[in-house]
Amino acid sequence: MSVFDGIPFFAGLDPARAETFGRQCVRKRYSEGELVLDFDDPSTDVYFIVSGDVRVLVRTAAGKEMILGDFSSGKFFGEMAAIDGAKRSANVTALTNAELLLVPPTVFKEIALHSPEISDRLLRLLTARVRELNVRLFERSVLDLRHRLYSELLRMSVPRKGHDGQAIVSPPPFQHDLAARIGCRREQVSRELGAMSEEGLAEKVRGGLVLLRPSVLEKRVKDAMNAAE
Repeated sequence: MSVFDGIPFFAGLDPARAETFGRQCVRKRYSEGELVLDFDDPSTDVYFIVSGDVRVLVRTAAGKEMILGDFSSGKFFGEMAAIDGAKRSANVTALTNAELLLVPPTVFKEIALHSPEISDRLLRLLTARVRELNVRLFERSVLDLRHRLYSELLRMSVPRKGHDGQAIVSPPPFQHDLAARIGCRREQVSRELGAMSEEGLAEKVRGGLVLLRPSVLEKRVKDAMNAAE
């Protein structure tokens, strides 16, 4: 059995190489709320999430924070420092009890560069992240608060089982977390969520925030973007 077993990124890794590289990697457990990485940390390992959830955020010089995303099992982070050797550019904290696999940069690059299948997987994942960041940057540049909130909720949601045409964000997001995601104050998010509820676009239920008509939100975001171009 290899330390890489169960991690999608390493699917297809030669068993012999997995055994050799695995000796250089470490699995580490983190408690809920524990700091995993901080800004300007000089470490260069890549962190693969075996179980649990973590949150990635950036902080401005003035101390204002913006949540970039929550990562769950099967995802990884820290690859930029492994590639270029620069200090960490984000803060990562465990949202739940989590187990992570720490892969040294030399091992990460050796695996990625000598396995076409894994190399292609890495390029696609990095490209997807760049595309998402470009979308979020564009939204911050051209959309008002309301439409940024619509877009973020749509990204966070999944189809609601048993309710065609609806989506749900589960567990229900904290208002201050939503504010940190879209760059505003908690009070502004509270006001917009109230307006969505009154308009029949959102509803709080046990275990989540339901988007009753996500297609309407999608159209509004699209129209706002088109109007800004």
